[in-house]
Amino acid sequence: MSDYYDAFEISPVPVPGPDAVPPEPYLGIYGMPSFVTVPTTDLAGSVEFWTRGLGFVELFAIPGVLVHLRRWAFQDVLLVVAERVPDAAPAMSVSFSYVLSQLDGVAEACRALRPDSVDGPRDMPWGTRDLEVITPENARVVVTAAKQFDPASEEARNMAAVGIHPPGSRTAGDHGDHD
Repeated sequence: MSDYYDAFEISPVPVPGPDAVPPEPYLGIYGMPSFVTVPTTDLAGSVEFWTRGLGFVELFAIPGVLVHLRRWAFQDVLLVVAERVPDAAPAMSVSFSYVLSQLDGVAEACRALRPDSVDGPRDMPWGTRDLEVITPENARVVVTAAKQFDPASEEARNMAAVGIHPPGSRTAGDHGDHD
């Protein structure tokens, strides 16, 4: 991993920990480096689920055609009107970062809107806690939150085994911060 370096300053995701505060929704207009397009047969119902359940905001809409949703910077979703949607969720998923303190509320809000829409939470071997949400359009959304780093944890050993070390460590192949 010697070609990689700490670049957390370009991400809106806060440092994991018990006091992590999620950023406010980002309302700026920018060239989107990536985004998700989700077809829907019920634009209003989809907007309700994504905003009330998953915590997105409506950035703008083209009535009857498209709604652009966003949470943090670089978390963009385009809901587009379609004649039909898949009958089941695909194996592929899209993940959005949250903070740990948001997971229970998101799970509760999504379950209130669609009782069988949430699976989890479950702790993952790479140091996150994840919820899997199936939206009304049958999109598979992973709501993921990083857990606080514990250098003695199995997750830390898993990451070290593939050459990823915590910022500031001076282990072989890690050059720390680059100025």
